[in-house]
Amino acid sequence: MTARTSDIEKAAGVLRAGGLVALPTETVYGLGANAEDPAAVSRIFQVKGRPPSHPLIVHIGSAEHLDDWVEDVPATARLLAERFWPGPLTLVLRRGRRVPLEATGGLETVAVRVPDHPVALALLSAFGGGVTAPSANRFGSVSPTTADDVRAELGDGVDFVLDGGPCEVGVESTIVDATGETPTILRPGGVTREDLEAVLGCPLVVPATSHIRVPGQHPSHYAPRARVVLVEPEKVVAEAELAQELGHRVGVFLPPAFAGAEVKAHAVVQVPGSMAAYARGLYGFLRELDLRGCDLIVASLPAEEGLGLAIANRLRRAAGPRTTV
Repeated sequence: MTARTSDIEKAAGVLRAGGLVALPTETVYGLGANAEDPAAVSRIFQVKGRPPSHPLIVHIGSAEHLDDWVEDVPATARLLAERFWPGPLTLVLRRGRRVPLEATGGLETVAVRVPDHPVALALLSAFGGGVTAPSANRFGSVSPTTADDVRAELGDGVDFVLDGGPCEVGVESTIVDATGETPTILRPGGVTREDLEAVLGCPLVVPATSHIRVPGQHPSHYAPRARVVLVEPEKVVAEAELAQELGHRVGVFLPPAFAGAEVKAHAVVQVPGSMAAYARGLYGFLRELDLRGCDLIVASLPAEEGLGLAIANRLRRAAGPRTTV
């Protein structure tokens, strides 16, 4: 679905007036505000219920505009921007003067990316500036991948919802700390570690913790209302059926190896064999099991390679401190 030109112009006007716009990207829908308007940026935190110490991502229209928003760009960051923008990669760099501290959680670094969605790019062009846009959902809950998800989650908290159809990637961008000589992956996402390593020619680490605060790293994040527990793939069916017998309304993420198996559970989601399809559907699957009244979701982690690393990261955050049963 492509938004009408009139809708894009209306959304740009809302941003100029200090309002909030839900906009589509290739990853998830974002809750956008004028990146240079501290009052509008602060309203994002209020609507989401997000702690003001959690930084936001500034979306810009082109890699050519990067120097307008940051103090300096190391050669490795420039290389990554040239290769992966527009796309689901966010670079953490030194904050430029145009970026208010409200957008960075008080940090002297800023997260920046160029989205790969025609509607988002058209909005950025019409608006003529940067847009801060975390995911358009309540803090910690499942990210939205359709305009209807946004409306159901935030309601009147959004001044305008720009509908660009379902998101193609389905999980958030990869966040890379590019402030030093050696880049570090702070959040796995839509650009895989393998792709980054192929461009940079060196291995990259994904630390469990970082001194740089970034979106999506709260101990419990991307979480449905149902409690999520993670088990080994071969134990998914047995654990789900046991929990169902104990009185839970169980939702199951059935691994590809068990496709077609009958499971005594309240609801079953068949996990796609393709990691791209799994990533695209992940948040929709979690929302579906919530809507079907599940109070417990049993799942396993995919192999942590390619997009499987991002999916595993989201499932661990959805489970919170309880990662296994």
